[in-house]
Amino acid sequence: MTEDAQSMGRDFKFSIVAGFLIGLLSMPVIKAAKPELYESVFYTIIPFFTIATPLGAVIAFRIGKKIKVIWQLAKFIVIGVLNTVVDLGFMSFLTFLVKNSFNIGSQDTFWAIGATTITFYSIYKGASFIVANVNSYFWNKYWTFQGNNKKTSSEILQFFVVSIFGFIINIITASYVFGSIQPIGGLNPDQWGLIGAAIGSIAGLLWNFVGYKLWVFKK
Repeated sequence: MTEDAQSMGRDFKFSIVAGFLIGLLSMPVIKAAKPELYESVFYTIIPFFTIATPLGAVIAFRIGKKIKVIWQLAKFIVIGVLNTVVDLGFMSFLTFLVKNSFNIGSQDTFWAIGATTITFYSIYKGASFIVANVNSYFWNKYWTFQGNNKKTSSEILQFFVVSIFGFIINIITASYVFGSIQPIGGLNPDQWGLIGAAIGSIAGLLWNFVGYKLWVFKK
């Protein structure tokens, strides 16, 4: 078996696992955003992503043989989608748990000092981002950028620095959308919070890709 075939086989397995996790973790997000849609596509969510993700990976792999960065970017996008649903899924879980257990909405105030107000939404978003960031490190190190197995202190520190700035960009963007822009399309606060979280995640991911590629996992 050639080296390319071995690499594709390994990447194909990774993409299947990533697709399955994307489908699984997107379920609470879809349920929170569009309950009626969730009921109609419930049984197809996981199979769709489990099949579509590796198929897309095969196409990107073939294109990446001519333009190397395309394949790396494609893997980062897959992990970006996975991180996004980890982020949104965990945030949705916290939102539902606290709301159902303590009747506290995401728009309620957690802490206020003078003109500065921190809502429960910002707390949920911060916690979910941390969980997604841990997931991001391992997937990006061992799949996207294929780093070595040695966990050097400098690499971890660099990843931490880039991720902290990504975290700040993510939180500021998401909180701005949630707190300063009125919900559109009749969305309730929880649904609009998901929109804000998604936009924040995209902004953070763009920063992270550049930082990880050019600094943290640079070969």
